[in-house]
Amino acid sequence: MKQMRQRTGFRTTVYLFTLIVLTYVFVFMGTPYIVYQPGSASEVAPLIKVENGDAAEKGTFMMTTVSASYANVALLVASVFNSNAEVVPKETRLGEKSEEEYAAVQVFNMDSSQSYAVQAAYHAADIPYKNEPDYLFVYSVPAEGNRVQFQPGDRIISVAGNRMPDSEALTSLLAAKSIGDKVTVTLLRDGKKLTEEVQLIEVKDSKDAAGRPGLGVIIAAVQKVEAKESGKKVSFTVKDVGGPSAGLMFTMEILSQLTPGDLTKGYKVAGTGTIDPEGKVGPIGGVKHKIVAADREKAEIFFVPAGNYKEAKAKADKIGTTMKLVSVSALSDALDYMKSLPVKP
Repeated sequence: MKQMRQRTGFRTTVYLFTLIVLTYVFVFMGTPYIVYQPGSASEVAPLIKVENGDAAEKGTFMMTTVSASYANVALLVASVFNSNAEVVPKETRLGEKSEEEYAAVQVFNMDSSQSYAVQAAYHAADIPYKNEPDYLFVYSVPAEGNRVQFQPGDRIISVAGNRMPDSEALTSLLAAKSIGDKVTVTLLRDGKKLTEEVQLIEVKDSKDAAGRPGLGVIIAAVQKVEAKESGKKVSFTVKDVGGPSAGLMFTMEILSQLTPGDLTKGYKVAGTGTIDPEGKVGPIGGVKHKIVAADREKAEIFFVPAGNYKEAKAKADKIGTTMKLVSVSALSDALDYMKSLPVKP
């Protein structure tokens, strides 16, 4: 009887150990893969506020996203049975960047796309505007940089008590310092301000260039766009979305609020595509997943960059959507198409 209880206890221990190992392998152990799937198709209007704008719309402009997950074993297995899942090696997405650096770049790209969308909208509406330096964004922190004080995605608010709107201001300030000096840096990280004491390190603009004092981070400047006319300010409340691909749809919504009438004409309009200040629409990645996302939300029209049209059309035909795909190379193409539509009853 005692031996039986011992054997039962041993089997129970083995089962529990096996269960723990399997749970770890399937759920917690990472893999060198990323799984792309259809994300969301969400209304843009709540994300944008135009001062004195006409926000009344009977239809909607929608931005589309791709869901990207760093895969565990369980997700890889599930992807085998999901016709809309795409498994790719991490390196195809990250390149030489860390996951944190990649995420920071996507945040910067989103900020840039918002600035470009405002410029394109002002340009299309013949509203004069100006670009003003806003803040410095930390792209990445090199291995030899100040990794204790900085993280990718930080916003540099001030250095030594001086506001830092652009890289020229930072270079000018640090030129009066020496390598090894310490400066007080105010950062904005995850919506919270923090202050760090940073020792300046030697940086070089090229391999053979003379060394100069620097913060030990790779930065980029972010600009804000301001209308020269009062009462035309555009602001965003976008959160948890990265990348530049919502530029076109941001611009369409801004114009709908900025100009008289309802640009949607009562239709559910989804789309994707980068935009530049002159209104040129550029191609994006993951369009086949965005087609599925828009179809799930019953979009009636989908604006797709000309460079992505072939892939988008193939996916649209495969899923049998009734959504109308409209190829665009410029903002004017999308505007002309909307103007040609009758108002939906």
